[in-house]
Amino acid sequence: MQYAPHMRFRLTGMSGGLAVGVTAAVAIACGVGTYLYSIHHFRTLLAGARATALTQGELIRAGLEHQMLENDRTLIERMIRSFGNEPQVERVMLLDREGRLRYASAPPGPNVDLTLASPTCQACHRYPPEQRTSSRVIDTGQETLLRTVIPVRNREACFRCHDPKHRINGILIVDLDAGEIRATMNRDLRYMAAGSASLALLLVAAIAGVVRVSVVRRLQRFESTARLIAAGDLQRRVPVSGSDTLAWLGREFNDMADTMTGLLSDVRREREQLETVINSIDDGIVVLDADRRVVAANDAFLRGRERTREEVLGASCRDAATGMCGSGVCPTQDCLRAGERQVRICERKAGDGQTVWEEVHASPIRRPSGAIVQVVEVWRDISERRAAEARLAESHRLASLGMLASGFSHELSTPLATVLACVEGIQRTAQAGEGGDAAPWRRVGESANVAREQLLRCRGITQHFLRLSRGQGSPGDLVDLAPTLAAVAQLIEPTARAHSVAVQVDPVEGRLRVRVNEAELQQVLLNLSLNAVQACRKGGRVVLGASGDDPIRIRVTDDGCGIPPEIRKRIFEPFFSARPGGTGLGLFLSLDFVRHWGGDIEVRSAPGSGSTFEVLLSPAGHARPLRVLA
Repeated sequence: MQYAPHMRFRLTGMSGGLAVGVTAAVAIACGVGTYLYSIHHFRTLLAGARATALTQGELIRAGLEHQMLENDRTLIERMIRSFGNEPQVERVMLLDREGRLRYASAPPGPNVDLTLASPTCQACHRYPPEQRTSSRVIDTGQETLLRTVIPVRNREACFRCHDPKHRINGILIVDLDAGEIRATMNRDLRYMAAGSASLALLLVAAIAGVVRVSVVRRLQRFESTARLIAAGDLQRRVPVSGSDTLAWLGREFNDMADTMTGLLSDVRREREQLETVINSIDDGIVVLDADRRVVAANDAFLRGRERTREEVLGASCRDAATGMCGSGVCPTQDCLRAGERQVRICERKAGDGQTVWEEVHASPIRRPSGAIVQVVEVWRDISERRAAEARLAESHRLASLGMLASGFSHELSTPLATVLACVEGIQRTAQAGEGGDAAPWRRVGESANVAREQLLRCRGITQHFLRLSRGQGSPGDLVDLAPTLAAVAQLIEPTARAHSVAVQVDPVEGRLRVRVNEAELQQVLLNLSLNAVQACRKGGRVVLGASGDDPIRIRVTDDGCGIPPEIRKRIFEPFFSARPGGTGLGLFLSLDFVRHWGGDIEVRSAPGSGSTFEVLLSPAGHARPLRVLA
């Protein structure tokens, strides 16, 4: 099994730690054993030296007692000097019973204290008198001398010179050099320390080898397996063999790894299922932390922002996607500040330039302690709902318009009927008076005819308002377009002349006919023509014409100021007018008339280049309706 360099370094450090610990333990054990053995060895050597010193002192005492019996003081002094010259003998001294020095093999020197309080004298005097007859061996001279203190007993043979009442006649002191003993002990101690160190090293090496083979290498398998599992290899397990503690630990580790792998698989499966559920939601979902950075986002949110997941995750909500905080007040910031759910309506521009309205719900995610750690934002596209609301509002407006039209038509029908009756009376009077001066009556009759036609058109408009309010359609007539265009041109001629605008009707090729209500068609063309006249400057021109086969296109063209794009989108809305004083109903009613016939109105215009309105209708005899253009 291969190990990474950093793993090998860590394992080497562990082995070194074990080696240092084992070495320290072995060294301490060997050191303590060597120390204790050295003390015991020194004491043994010292005990042997004391026994030897005591024996040697007894021999010297016996020889001196024999000479004392001979009472040969010169020989005694010579014997003391002779004993003092023996190897390892430092000094031999003979004291009387009062402690006065009588003989010495060498001067005692300033450091030799033979007073009663000295350790030499206290070796005997600290005991009761009946116990002072035994010999003593003491250490002196900072443990460099073995001093043997031997009492010279007062025996019967000595009574002739000494008082029989005394037990001791004097003291024999023999000083032996203990330096050799210590040198021997130190030499033995060095040999012992060297041997112990060698033994300790061998023991440490053996222990290190055993630990490395039986423990470290097996622990390396644990570490290697743990690292591989942490790196994602969830099927990796520790090789297990044997029945010792490490084998049991390996089996437990593998069982734990199996359990963990199962749990991770469950967590991964649950996470994938959760992500699938979240990504299947049409609403955009995004999770932000306390710093307003994106933590997670579903596919709907990413599609709406036209961003990838890598671009969004970790980015601030101000940079993650355009329009996230388009409401002017960040819902996440308000949620973090207030600690409650926040709702905002945001407007943003989509990639195709369309306006998208979204409703944002920002809800806090709390810890068990209650602290807010994250915020979930749910973005719901409400563009269709707002459009539906707008359509509903327009429906209400149209309903109101229908009620107004109904009342207006009822109120206007009576005076129109009265005026129409008067005009028809004038027309009959003019026809009866043509027998005299025919020219004036002819003009009156023509004016009456025009007035009658316009009154009939007004009545048709009021009837259309009534049908519109009741949801009824208008009956269709077979209308020839050439005279209809001429009639419309005649009707707008006075208004065009007042605005210094010329009106022109292009010849109609062939006989173009459509099936519509003639009064309503005239009303549509009249509304378009009057708007064209009002859009022209002085000296301008309005051209009416018709052409085409299927569909038939009825054109009203001017060379006026044109219509800006933002206004062109709204010109067919009811009550919308770009001209001061306009009602905003002309184009709305015109489009409504045309669509009832299955047609439509197209507009081409550019600011400063004039406008062209085309009414698209099916020719007479065609049953299929025209496609209604947006």
